[in-house]
Parts: sequence; structure tokens; C-alpha cells
Amino acid sequence: METVAALRLTVFVGENDVWHHRPLYSEIVHRAHAAGLAGASVFRGVEGFGGSAVVHTTRLLSLGEDLPVAVVIVDAPERVRAFLPELAGLVAEGLAVLDSCETVRFGDGA
Repeated sequence: METVAALRLTVFVGENDVWHHRPLYSEIVHRAHAAGLAGASVFRGVEGFGGSAVVHTTRLLSLGEDLPVAVVIVDAPERVRAFLPELAGLVAEGLAVLDSCETVRFGDGA
């Protein structure tokens, strides 16, 4: 089993954020795919708050709208860093986090 150094990019946006009438998280995933990055996944939060300091939650009788969404992209560090300018043109409000990590492939791709 071999591990490979990688960089994980996590972009936090709101579920209702859009780019030209398309969900922003979807636009990020499609652009990452077009850029040839190794992979991207979207995770919907059940509760959270950001710069607005407003807590958004899925609980009944609460504001269940505009939940937090995390788009996670993992690839070689230089490929992820090359994608950052693409994000700068898309994300008007949000936060991106870069983490050094290692990848391990299982199954047929190993």
C-alpha cells in the first residue's frame, strides 16, 4: 500500500448561493472536473453558522434554509493551488481551507 502527498481544499458556502442560476457548489464541482482534478464531493451540513453569525439548522421551527455546504477537493498540491484563482472568480462570500494530507487508493485504482 502506497501513500501519496496531497492537498485537500474544503470550500464552505451556503446551500442557496448561486452562480448564473446554478447552485454554487455544483458550479465548483463541474469546474473542478473540467480542470481535471482528481475528485470533488459536496457535503450538506445539518447545522452551522459563518460570517453572518446566524445559525442555520434543519430542526423544525428553525430557519432551515441556506444550510452550510462543504465542497471537498483532493489532488496533488500544485493542481489544487492552480485551481484557487478559478474559485476566486466564483465565491463572493465563503471560506476555503487547505490541508496537507496523504491519499491511499483501494480497489482497482490501487
